Amino acid sequence: MKTSIVGFVQTHQAYAPFVLGLMTFAESLAFVSLLLPTMTIMIAVGFVIAAADIPFWQVWAGAACGAFLGNWVSFAIGQRYKKAVYETWPLSRNPKLIMRGEDFFQRFGPWAVFLGRFFGPIRAVIALIAGIFLMPVVLFQAANVASASVWAFIILAPGAGLAQYWLW
Repeated sequence: MKTSIVGFVQTHQAYAPFVLGLMTFAESLAFVSLLLPTMTIMIAVGFVIAAADIPFWQVWAGAACGAFLGNWVSFAIGQRYKKAVYETWPLSRNPKLIMRGEDFFQRFGPWAVFLGRFFGPIRAVIALIAGIFLMPVVLFQAANVASASVWAFIILAPGAGLAQYWLW
């Protein structure tokens, strides 16, 4: 089975950056990452790309772009539907959550977006919350680009590096 998976990936390697981009887009899109186990799959993908001999930097770029775009869309949703989001669960049931969120962003600014990407369920909503609380776009995007780049590397590199070690 391993050979068939690696063979399939090698045959279709031109699509690898795009597929990883779609996966990380879903992983970074508000609420969707709570439904998809993409994070676990991404770690395994690191092994497969190394075994299929696909250049790491191509798939890293695809993964980083997808993560960046997912957060950007989530941020835009938060900006656009701010008051509607306040009226939905769980914000509607806990007004103190709104105040704590505003305090968090005033205190940590773009670092909240950067660090939030590395923590499971937070990743699904941090950009949405940044949009709701009207974080300045320039600061959000700076944190978004930096965190997407580092996160994609951290998720893919261990599998790719270990696979290189084990395969050669």
